[in-house]
Amino acid sequence: MGIAVVTGSGGLIGSESVSHFIRAGFDVLGLENDMRSRFFGPDASTHPVTERLVRQFPEFRSLDVDIRDTDAVERVFAEHGPQIELVVHTAAQPSHDWAASDPLTDFGVNANGTLNLLESTRRHCPGATFVFTSTNKVYGDTPNRLPLVELETRLELPADHRYFGGIDTTMTIDDSMHSLFGVSKVAADLMVQEYGRYFDMPTVCFRAGCLTGPNHAGAMLHGFLSYLMRCTVAGEPYTIFGYDGRQVRDNIHSADLVRAFEAVHRAPRPAAVYNIGGGRYSNCSMIEAIALCEEIAGRSLQWTLSDQSRMGDHRWWISDLREFQTDFPDWEPEFDLRAILREIHDQNAERWSAAS
Repeated sequence: MGIAVVTGSGGLIGSESVSHFIRAGFDVLGLENDMRSRFFGPDASTHPVTERLVRQFPEFRSLDVDIRDTDAVERVFAEHGPQIELVVHTAAQPSHDWAASDPLTDFGVNANGTLNLLESTRRHCPGATFVFTSTNKVYGDTPNRLPLVELETRLELPADHRYFGGIDTTMTIDDSMHSLFGVSKVAADLMVQEYGRYFDMPTVCFRAGCLTGPNHAGAMLHGFLSYLMRCTVAGEPYTIFGYDGRQVRDNIHSADLVRAFEAVHRAPRPAAVYNIGGGRYSNCSMIEAIALCEEIAGRSLQWTLSDQSRMGDHRWWISDLREFQTDFPDWEPEFDLRAILREIHDQNAERWSAAS
């Protein structure tokens, strides 16, 4: 096999991609400059994960490259050219709360960085599969117009609603509040599609719900399941923002998502777009997630409810997986919510307890 370039290689999805594709036989180059520590503080640094990957896989090359640096990105792609068969682009500023504090950096990383990668791919390895981790925030707050009903522990759609099985890509991205983060990701998402259509490159956008797993360096502004379990284990207070804690998210394990990447690489096509997440198989409200964290950790969480919801935040999101599964019928998620939270706890609880 050839080379796989993974951006954000020390992050949750990036590190999962590095491990997966090395085991699949690729030579893997990681582009990682630990911007996450700037976004969310030293506890969210990707440096320990990068060090672990280098120890575990001596053949792995981690390059200190900022994807906003056009010349640096160009040099990597020019050096390896058509040997590059796969680009997995996971590097991002991932928080819509943080984006409002520094819109220029947010747009530079999410939009301009993506353009740098697309253009270097087009120039040097146009046949490489280009996988982009987009987001459901491209739909803005349109999901909040859905006719949700309040149940005891969650908001829910009526069973006869067209989106009850999950939201598909027919939902409009127009006439809604996206958050500045959502806008920067929309720009990148559309650019990835356009390179696929205009230049006939094999590109795919995965518009993801909540991405999670045991390697997630969860922070208050991003990575809610990991951060929620950390707060439960370490006895740290947690704040729920709005909707009485009944807001619903689907959650997909990093390993399930990366298997979807591989499925696309085996049968790529130009300008593919899919909603991806835990779907009906793996989803929860905040109240339900707290109860499960407390059960698994064996201790109570100190949490408070703020009546101020985050701007542009979704009241309810479950991804419709049927479009992707129609094209790739051999793929299905393996980790449900309980399995995800159990793995997050078991791999991190000792460290979080020691640090508290």
